[in-house]
Amino acid sequence: MKQTTINAIRILSAEAIQKANSGHPGLPLGSAPIAYTLWQNFLKFNNKDPKWDDRDRFVLSAGHGSMLNYSLLYLYGFGLTVEDLQNFRQLGSKTPGHPEYGHTVGIETTTGPLGQGIANAVGMAVAEAHLAAKFNREGFPVVDHYTYALVGDGCLEEGISYEACSFAGTHELGKLIVFYDDNDITIEGNTDITFKEDVAARFKAQNWQVLKVDLVANPDNVQMIANAIKKAQKETKKPSIIICKTKIGYGTPLEGSHKCHGSPLGAENLQKTKEKLGWTWAPFEVPAEVLKHTATAGRRGAKREREWKAMFAEYEKAYPELAAEYKSAMKGELPDLAHCEELFAFEKPMATRQTSAQVLQKIAARVPSLMGGSADLAPSNLSDMKNTDTITYGDFQPGHYEGRNMHFGIREHAMAAITNGMQLHGGLRAYCSTFFIFSDYCKHAMRLSALMNIPVTYILTHDSIGVGEDGPTHEPVEQLIALRSIPNMKVYRPADGKETAAAWISALTGTAPTALVLTRQNLPQYENSGLDALKGGYILEDCAGTPDVLLIASGSEVELCVKAKAALAEENIKARVVSMPCIEEFEKQCDCYKESVLPKAVKARVCVEAGSPYSWYKYAGDNGEIVAMTTFGASGPAPKLFEKFGFTVENVVAKAKASLNK
Repeated sequence: MKQTTINAIRILSAEAIQKANSGHPGLPLGSAPIAYTLWQNFLKFNNKDPKWDDRDRFVLSAGHGSMLNYSLLYLYGFGLTVEDLQNFRQLGSKTPGHPEYGHTVGIETTTGPLGQGIANAVGMAVAEAHLAAKFNREGFPVVDHYTYALVGDGCLEEGISYEACSFAGTHELGKLIVFYDDNDITIEGNTDITFKEDVAARFKAQNWQVLKVDLVANPDNVQMIANAIKKAQKETKKPSIIICKTKIGYGTPLEGSHKCHGSPLGAENLQKTKEKLGWTWAPFEVPAEVLKHTATAGRRGAKREREWKAMFAEYEKAYPELAAEYKSAMKGELPDLAHCEELFAFEKPMATRQTSAQVLQKIAARVPSLMGGSADLAPSNLSDMKNTDTITYGDFQPGHYEGRNMHFGIREHAMAAITNGMQLHGGLRAYCSTFFIFSDYCKHAMRLSALMNIPVTYILTHDSIGVGEDGPTHEPVEQLIALRSIPNMKVYRPADGKETAAAWISALTGTAPTALVLTRQNLPQYENSGLDALKGGYILEDCAGTPDVLLIASGSEVELCVKAKAALAEENIKARVVSMPCIEEFEKQCDCYKESVLPKAVKARVCVEAGSPYSWYKYAGDNGEIVAMTTFGASGPAPKLFEKFGFTVENVVAKAKASLNK
């Protein structure tokens, strides 16, 4: 029955792709025996409870082969129907072109952009290792599962995979097992034109166990694959890669050719494939014996979950406080941070990276599931959790996986994707950090945070030309508008400590990812700032009656507007200062609130931000002025740069008068 089931995976995948007239049949046809062996004999899951905490995680990093995943979810009872397979890649279907987290039951992460999935898998393995070290006790393996990923040549060509796999090997993530579908083919042809390195030597150098399986000579040798998985599971000090030599499009007339990578086989080739594999059933029909066979894996998983629950009940009796904390973490529960006055206590001017550090420290003591770190910049980002007399946070390192401070190394892209995996796993509130300029390296993983609707927090410091002497290579200009353009991403640029605290609260209590964009230079603390920042924009300082002009800013430039308001008042010009730390949250407010802050009748406006002007035209209107960056920065002391580029009180006052005179 195993051979028929392997062929069922192949044929279902090829049929769905042919019906859609779109998709990638090559990978499912070649890697079907790998997937079958894992799902039938090793993968720990309960299809009746797909979110069981202690399930194994399976990540199809080569997400273009999505029909492999959908065929497996159908055959192994996760609720997909034949109709779902027939609607592959159709609008509104449960089987989109690439796997989407939160859209299809059983999909652990959104993949397709190559390399993201393997980095997510590393993050899941991090979470498993951390939670196991924290909660497991002798006789009570509450957290004890594997993370499996299937990658292709494309995943390993992407630089993010090198970063992520280096991190995994350094941290000895022994419960991470990767299958490499080594078929030597990409869209343009044979990988020899671009990819000739010794992959086995590369992974050995990165402290991985390397195993090999030849599925060209023995295409459906399940026992060889099973033996490799068993060896991988026995190695606890190294992650394992199982290099499976396969033929893309196995069993088809296009076998071994790039022509079956990203295009349907065609009706004639599909029929020839069925004939070669001995497949005689009608389209999308699977023999009852196959479904009976695959159902045994689901029953095995259900039994294992029942055993786990019985064990956990005893764990609760033996360790009630730990059990309660575990359950709270897995549910994602948080304390009421908005009413924690201590978070809003600041006495002197400080950079918002410093206020963020203070808030982080106070939140960390209240949120034991908070875990994260920096891309080798913690002393500058101020993103690490400091030990206290009562709490030791420690570093996540081999032998000390209970540590909550991560050291991602100089690997910004992998860092963001690993953090996504940590958050997706469950049980953690994950964050990561770097200089704002390097958010460009993180951006695709940040985009996927937003697409998946997961609340990863990004601490991004050194937010403007205030970086100063490091010069234009390190001074963000276009990054604010780039992140603001990502749907479902909250971008907070706070003006003081209380706004920073509000930004952290928003980041932790929402479901969307949040970027905290923070200064290097000191900023004043404002009397009227605070929780109103949760609305995205609010009146920080007002005048009597209707204002003549609105001064709107974020972050460090709010100070310029406050001082400009005072200067304008000396000339009997009434100004209102609006702090706009998060445009995305402001836009969610009702029209009546937005009108109360930015009345349409007040046409004179000045928007001030040390970044691209493109965020501000909407708020400036036809009569407004914008003080922003339209060029790259320069190298020099920060005060000189702000003066050079027009970020002065005098210029804001002049712009206000110009707007009034239009």
